[in-house]
Amino acid sequence: MLNQKDVAMVYEMMLASPGMNDNVKIGLTLPRKTVLVLTKVFEAGIGAKGEGDKAGLLAMVDDQMFHELAEINAELLQKAGLKDMSERINSLLTKQGS
Repeated sequence: MLNQKDVAMVYEMMLASPGMNDNVKIGLTLPRKTVLVLTKVFEAGIGAKGEGDKAGLLAMVDDQMFHELAEINAELLQKAGLKDMSERINSLLTKQGS
């Protein structure tokens, strides 16, 4: 079994591999409900940064990549016409947590 340091080294090696910075075009056609769930998963992953053992690969990701993921997340919501709905859901969740 690998310890956390070994796992971190494997992730670093994977992220530094040749071709990992190459752009990839991905064409997706998804139902809006899937886009909404996917964006919430993105947000949860972005929010998990720095949670140590729980973060896994996310612990290796730099701030620039998290910024890129946040931009992709916003673009998905915008293209699906769900930006306002997502903001309202987040607002309700914030009020609930207060």
